[in-house]
Amino acid sequence: MGAVVCLWAMLLPVTSSLENHKDKVSFLTRSLKLYSPIQIGALGVLLFTGAFQLTDLKAAYRELFVKQLGYNLGIKLLVAFFLVLFSVYQCMGIAHRFVKRAEAGDMITSQEFDSIVVRLRSSNGLVLILALVTLWFGLRLRS
Repeated sequence: MGAVVCLWAMLLPVTSSLENHKDKVSFLTRSLKLYSPIQIGALGVLLFTGAFQLTDLKAAYRELFVKQLGYNLGIKLLVAFFLVLFSVYQCMGIAHRFVKRAEAGDMITSQEFDSIVVRLRSSNGLVLILALVTLWFGLRLRS
């Protein structure tokens, strides 16, 4: 979740504060090359810790598992599915394609760059909301 907040609070505002279009493209390219692997890695940690937690909870609750935790777990898994879906879209569908184009030397116009930033902002907001909801339901499973 730290990478998502960092993109929203630091990287995108700095990108818009730069004057030169070439500097904007270069800065965002370097930033997204670091951001995407961290974000995808964090998704892996989310999934594995959730699976480990689920195994422990099953052992603790035994036959009461579905009655006690079924609803919260179902909602958390559904939200986590959409979190993974939108995070991968952000990292691979937007960021990775942008970085590959920029590294290949393709000319990225100012309008294309602005469109990419808008898509990153909107997908990042959605990812942040889904991450917070997933965290909230995960914490409810422990109480």
